[in-house]
Formats: sequence, C-alpha cells, structure tokens
Amino acid sequence: MEKLGDDELGSIINWVHDSNDRKLISQVCKQWFRVEGRTRLSIRVLEPEFLHNFLPRFPNLVSIEASGEISNAHLECVAQTCPNIEVLNLNTRKMQDDSDDSDDLSGLNGGIQAIANWCRNLRKVYLRRRRIGNFGVVSLLKFGKNLTELDLGRCSGITDQALESIGSANSLRVLNLRGCWMITDSGMAMLANGSPARTLKKLIIAECERITDNGISLLRQISCLEELNLAECGPAVTDTGAVTLAGIPNLKRLNLSWLVNISDVTLTAIAEHCRKLMALDLTGCEFITGEGIRGFVDHESLEELVLVSCVNVLQSDVEMLVLGSQSLKYVKLDKRLRMWMPTATQENASRFCTLDWMTIGDQIPGLEQVTIGEQTQGGTK
Repeated sequence: MEKLGDDELGSIINWVHDSNDRKLISQVCKQWFRVEGRTRLSIRVLEPEFLHNFLPRFPNLVSIEASGEISNAHLECVAQTCPNIEVLNLNTRKMQDDSDDSDDLSGLNGGIQAIANWCRNLRKVYLRRRRIGNFGVVSLLKFGKNLTELDLGRCSGITDQALESIGSANSLRVLNLRGCWMITDSGMAMLANGSPARTLKKLIIAECERITDNGISLLRQISCLEELNLAECGPAVTDTGAVTLAGIPNLKRLNLSWLVNISDVTLTAIAEHCRKLMALDLTGCEFITGEGIRGFVDHESLEELVLVSCVNVLQSDVEMLVLGSQSLKYVKLDKRLRMWMPTATQENASRFCTLDWMTIGDQIPGLEQVTIGEQTQGGTK
C-alpha cells in the first residue's frame, strides 16, 4: 500500500470534526501531526503563554477563541501567524483593569491594531470586558471592511469617537455596546446617520446611562433593526423617546427592562405598530399597568413576555392577555403575583402558554442573551 500524500491525507482529515478524534489523529505519526495542524480551522486557546510555541502548527486557522489573560504580544503573534483569521473571540468573564487611556496604545489597543493590519478577512470580533479603547476600534474599522459582528460589551474606554468609526462600517449586522457608559446621544447619531443604519440587525446599548430620549429617537432611522436592548439605560429615557421605537417596523426582540420612566403610552404604540415583535422584556417597568399589557391581546406575533417586578400589573391583566392571545407561548411573572392568581386560573392559563414564576434574585437575563460568539471546531492546547 502506497503512503498517502499530504493532500490526500488532508482531504480525509477534513471530514473529522470532533476535537478528540482530531487529537488522536495527530498522535499517529509526524506526517499526520503536521497535516492535522494545517487542516485545523479553529482552536480554543487555554494557555496563551505557550501561544508562540504551538500556533505556527496551525497556519490556516479561521477562528480563534481565548477567554483568559492575553497580551499585545500574543495578538501580534496571532496576526502574523494566522492572517486568514475571520473570527476572533476574546470575550472574557473576568473584568479587566480599566485604568488605561482610551486614546493611546495601552491595554490591548496595540494588539488589535496588529490584528487589523494583518488579518483583512475579519468578519466577527468579540472583545467583551477587554481593555480596548477608541484607538483599537478605529484601527479595526479602518481595515476590517467585512466586519459583520462586533462585541465591545463592558469595554469602558469606548466613547463617541469609536462610534464615529463604527458609523463607517458598511457590513455591520450585530453590535454590542453594553456598559459602555461614556457613549452619548452624539454616538447614537453617528450610528443612525452612518452606514450601519442600512445593515444593523441587532443593537445592545444596555447600561449606557448617558443616552437620553434624543438618542433613542434616532434609532428609528435604523429601519432594518430586529433586536434592540435598552435595559437600564437610566431615567433619561422616557415615553418621549421610547414611543418612537414604534417606528422600527422590523423589530422582533425588544428589552426595555428597568426603564423606570416608560409607561403604557410606549406599550400602546409598540403593540399597534411593531407587528413583527416576538419577545418583549419589561422587567422593573413600574409605570406599566394592565392597560398597556392588554394592548397585546390581538398581537399576532408576540411569543415571549417578561413582567417581573411590574408592580402595577394584576393577575386579571395577565389572565386576559394569556387567554386572549393566539401567539403567546411564554410569560415570565413575578413570584409575588402567584398568590393572587387562583390555582384554577393558573392551570387554565398554562394550557395555552408556559408561566414562569421568578423573583429578581433568581432571574436569569433572558431576552437580552448575547448570542455573539461561535462554537469552535476542535482544538484546545
């Protein structure tokens, strides 16, 4: 039997996607070890300190994930070794030191600049909780012409200057700015008047407390927007701004949780005009009453509704909505309301949709789930 050439062996290995199986393949012999590395498309880096040692084995990677501590030197190594990278996932759960100056090369700005210079095929970049400032974002958008998803959640060095660059991105579909507290209405104007207004499908600006009604009212210019998260944007967002969201016709998922100054006026407008809306989170909206909730009885698309800590919503309002709606499948309610709802009513309502009883303490963020990120194929080191 003739020995398989690298090309033939590579074609066979390409059919193997399980990480454990690929690890076994790489242990057969030196040739299989080499070819398996060349055909690997994605890895999850667990030990960045050894990145310089093992990364050259994987020159054709298109996806890299690293959630641990990472430096500019590591990112420069990635940029020079794997220029074909399309997905860079550096999201981390650990909050980084935010003491850097967002206008210089502190933090990971230098490494991101290297990635932007070398990796021109970037489509998705996730930097949640990393020390990234305006300089890094500007570099990324200058060269990342094909960028479709950008996660800057809790990158506290981000200001309106970064939004100015993002406003020039003509392929961006998903943008996460959660917790970027220095963003203002001016930043919203740059998004609404820029290229993303024609492409953006999902926008998360939760916990951006400097945004007011003026900034919110600009979002209706992003007419293709399908998912919007405004949770905890602060008391400066009222019915004046929120009611304009009814002007976004394609909206499917909307999170208004803890916007304490919105009322039934906003709900009535949304129920009437956002006919494609499928999920709505009203957690902590204390001015919401049964009048606003009942506006969704005849809504043909709403499937998920969160009413935790809506103190002015009564059990009779919930009952009318659940029994009257033809589309509703899931309602998350405050556990305190359960004692006021007769068992027979609960059982009757449960025939039509799922009732989930929660309190603020055990509530899991639901409708705002940031699905930014990808499963990587095989490969840990």
